[in-house]
Amino acid sequence: MADNPITFDVVTPEKIIFSGAIESVIVPGALGYLEVLRGHAPLVTALDVGVVTIKQDGKEKKMAISGGFMEVIQNKVTVLADTAELGEKIDVTRAEEAKDRAERRLTEHAADLDVLRAEMALKRAISRIRAAK
Repeated sequence: MADNPITFDVVTPEKIIFSGAIESVIVPGALGYLEVLRGHAPLVTALDVGVVTIKQDGKEKKMAISGGFMEVIQNKVTVLADTAELGEKIDVTRAEEAKDRAERRLTEHAADLDVLRAEMALKRAISRIRAAK
């Protein structure tokens, strides 16, 4: 670990998902993915559904999040996420089933279909699968 690492915390309404010293993090910003390295300028940004990539001790860890906010200030990064799951804790079978259900809903074109909700469910399932692999 480099001298003066970045302190990184991921918090959901239920619990702290991750807390530790890292080398860098890549997050799904509202306007695209962005990387935070040591010495990053202060920043507050909205986050989208996607995969967070954490570099810690030379290794990468993945995490799926479903939106939220990120604050960067003085080598401390805090993510307040709606939901977050570490890749190694994701049940891939369940995520693939959720993906299949969302795709089925979108192709069936039911009259009462909430398209935005179905698209978001699909996006979350895909992010969970990517974080787990």
